[in-house]
Amino acid sequence: MATLVPLPAIDPALVEELLDAAFGEGRHARTAYRIREGAPCLEALSFAVLDEDDYLAGSIQLWPVALTDPQGRAHPMIMVGPVAVVPGRQGEGFGKALMAASLGAIDAGFEDGAAPLPQVMIGDPEYYGRWDFTAQFTGGWHCPGPYEKERLLVRSGNPAILPAEGMLGPWVG
Repeated sequence: MATLVPLPAIDPALVEELLDAAFGEGRHARTAYRIREGAPCLEALSFAVLDEDDYLAGSIQLWPVALTDPQGRAHPMIMVGPVAVVPGRQGEGFGKALMAASLGAIDAGFEDGAAPLPQVMIGDPEYYGRWDFTAQFTGGWHCPGPYEKERLLVRSGNPAILPAEGMLGPWVG
């Protein structure tokens, strides 16, 4: 039986090993790392999953980022990812459990009727579409590095608040 735990309960070195195994040692050059560069991980929204033998099977980290519109206004968002599962254990539901935990924590914080901050990620639209992530509103957005436009996804309870254009980067407010 898998167990979800807060990410800070896991040795950071083990998380780094997991991320290297899942994405390769060159992962730090990816555009997603540039978007959240220098930002602290949102520990209350980040989780790890342990397998039935209490070994680290996966992790998810969330980050404060912003979309800066052409007028220079920063629109805060939450970046989801990396979502990592140990190679060989993918397809067993660990990633789904991690996504449910993080998005559930975001949504639970806004039960009073207020909408949570939009969430953004670079990922597979078919997989992440089950959580309402879409590229429908991100066509005019840009990233500080190469990316495939159809993989820049956003989840928002109120898409009308999303700027049509902007550059993603770390939240510095």
